[in-house]
Amino acid sequence: MEKRGIVEALFEGTLWKSRMIALLAVIFGMIGAVILFLIASYDVFEMAKVTFKFFFEHYHPANFHEILIGGIIGAVDLYLIAVVLLIFSFGIYELFISEIDDAENSEVGTKILAIHSLDELKDKLGKVVVMVLIVSFFKKVMHMDFGTPLEMLYLAGSILALALALYYMHKGEH
Repeated sequence: MEKRGIVEALFEGTLWKSRMIALLAVIFGMIGAVILFLIASYDVFEMAKVTFKFFFEHYHPANFHEILIGGIIGAVDLYLIAVVLLIFSFGIYELFISEIDDAENSEVGTKILAIHSLDELKDKLGKVVVMVLIVSFFKKVMHMDFGTPLEMLYLAGSILALALALYYMHKGEH
């Protein structure tokens, strides 16, 4: 085995330690996830208050169901985006910094958080992003009016495309 020169050793050591900059992505990804979880939970709480008013204070807006479903679907969308940030943070940490020892000792952690390559991280993120897009699509469709048969055909085609995307996304797992 050859001896390294001082310059090479210094450069390689600095290069290897520079991976710690990835901690910024991990920390701020986690902060973003916590913020989104809090906002989504607040939105669900607000929908619970609206529902309480509906049943006990005789607050009956004409579009009550749209308000309720829109608020809850919006919260689910935020929860899913928060999950994307969590998976991203865990994956970046495991790829660049260290394995998460607590996850290794957990049944849940070994299934969800085991990320051994950038491709695995992209695959996990991609699946959650597709779910976010589906929920966002559902939220948009809830507020649309379909006046012509062609618009209904476009809706049906969109739903078919989403179903095919889900099918092929899960087909690769087996």
